[in-house]
Amino acid sequence: MNALTSLHIRNAKGQRRLAMITAYDSGSAEVLDSAGVDMILVGDSLGMAVMGRPDTLSVRLEEVLHHCRAVCSGPRRALIVADMPFMSYEAGPRKALESAGRIFQEGGARAVKLEGGREVLPQVRALVQAGIPVMGHVGLTPQRVAALGGFRVQGKSAQSAAQLVQDALALEEAGCFAVLLECVPRELAARVTGELAVPTIGIGAGADCDGQVLVFHDVMGMAPGKPLRFVKRFAHLHPIMLEAARAYVAEVHEGVFPASGHCVSMSEEEHEEFIRLYDGRLPL
Repeated sequence: MNALTSLHIRNAKGQRRLAMITAYDSGSAEVLDSAGVDMILVGDSLGMAVMGRPDTLSVRLEEVLHHCRAVCSGPRRALIVADMPFMSYEAGPRKALESAGRIFQEGGARAVKLEGGREVLPQVRALVQAGIPVMGHVGLTPQRVAALGGFRVQGKSAQSAAQLVQDALALEEAGCFAVLLECVPRELAARVTGELAVPTIGIGAGADCDGQVLVFHDVMGMAPGKPLRFVKRFAHLHPIMLEAARAYVAEVHEGVFPASGHCVSMSEEEHEEFIRLYDGRLPL
């Protein structure tokens, strides 16, 4: 199995569309890899999808490393990209190199993603120069949700749209092998995609991007309630899992599970010898 690299992803521009999904454990990564996804993102979205937090701001580098090790525990065809969490790179190139180095050496990922435009160019350049592939991320940047005033669509005004295009172009010039566009108008995403020589990966950015990314739990329908507008459930596992859990609880309470087929038995001879030893209180 030949693993995809950032160069494969970059060269896919104009050749084929790219599929990317998040994963946080070995089992889900194995499913995605077997399905043929091009990239698996160990996202800081784990703070919300796995840990039930209201945003991604409290996710620490050690937590990303923990989930990276799980996702990278087996051979993967997909390129494993890891998010650089909040405050793991903002302080400057030195901090970014330290954090990304740990993600590569301790986590096993083979690319990183960081949020921001022209303000993070020094970090991007330093990482690329060190041989660490970088995916950019503009539009709605969840790590800046406090400053943005919430999870809101970005680039809706002409001025902000123009700034976003310039940010994406600057990230490409700094060496990013791809740029993720989150929650921006479709027209803007199409313009950025046309301007860049590297692939764009969209989430809530329309169908004109070179690829798409979604959160594993959203794709599988593992949460109750109505999904976000830009999410499509390709399965609806929550009611199935709930039904299975209720059936398990009922069978345990009623003494139906485990049945004889779920148990291991001693041979008749060994059982008789055990009874003889136990009843005779002989030393075992």
